[in-house]
Amino acid sequence: MKQIAGILLIIMSVLISAQEKKYSDQELKQKLDSIKAEGNLLFSHENASWHSGDLISQNKSVAGSVGTYLTYKVHDTIKTVFLNREQSLVLAEYSFKNNGTKPVKENFRQRKLNNTESGINKVRNTIIPQLSDPKYEVGVPEGYNLNIIILPLNEKYKVYLIPGTSQNGIIPFGNDYLFITDGEGKILSNQRFHSRLIPAITQMENGTTSVKTTHSHLKTNPFISATDICTFKLYAPLTKMEEFSVYSPALGTYMTYNYKKDSLEKTKKP
Repeated sequence: MKQIAGILLIIMSVLISAQEKKYSDQELKQKLDSIKAEGNLLFSHENASWHSGDLISQNKSVAGSVGTYLTYKVHDTIKTVFLNREQSLVLAEYSFKNNGTKPVKENFRQRKLNNTESGINKVRNTIIPQLSDPKYEVGVPEGYNLNIIILPLNEKYKVYLIPGTSQNGIIPFGNDYLFITDGEGKILSNQRFHSRLIPAITQMENGTTSVKTTHSHLKTNPFISATDICTFKLYAPLTKMEEFSVYSPALGTYMTYNYKKDSLEKTKKP
């Protein structure tokens, strides 16, 4: 028993030490720059998905035949393609640059999926059934949905799940996940960034509006997340908010992101 207790104490000490790691200003800046870059990448994908989804719904000749969609990056272009119900053909393709709200190119010529699209589609179809496993604790509160973003990672894939909502005056932070899969879509590891959904209310019942919002992270997740940045960039333009902050108890500091400046900095107060 003493040996077991000793081992447990060692494990706990390692965990506490990892959570309380100190970062130099340069290390912290590098970490935040990396998170911001990932958040912008996620946003570029969701931005294309959002706007192409609106466009395809208005195209009566195609919308009724669509089964699913895929969004991916090719050089400086983000493409969203819509597949038929059998997922054997691309029915429509929209190309976006510089996070534009209008595509720089549209193509409605039916074609077979290319290698990139086939790979992403295979991962999507393989991972979705796995998400019902209770060990991953993937859930969707009423009034919200989960959007999937699939990014190639060498021979593997990163699969993000981020929340979405059609409710006005809400920025849906939290309830976000990251899965690393093999090339076929089998889950190798998983991470949950927040313990729950954290809806930021931007419009109060008395008519007042919020211009800033802050939430805290657990010590096990000390940094602002790329999903936080993506979600804020999607919804903030629909509000009067320009920035949000995350407080890190593990680091004892705030991290503030401003979407108009695309700046992410360590701050003493939000």
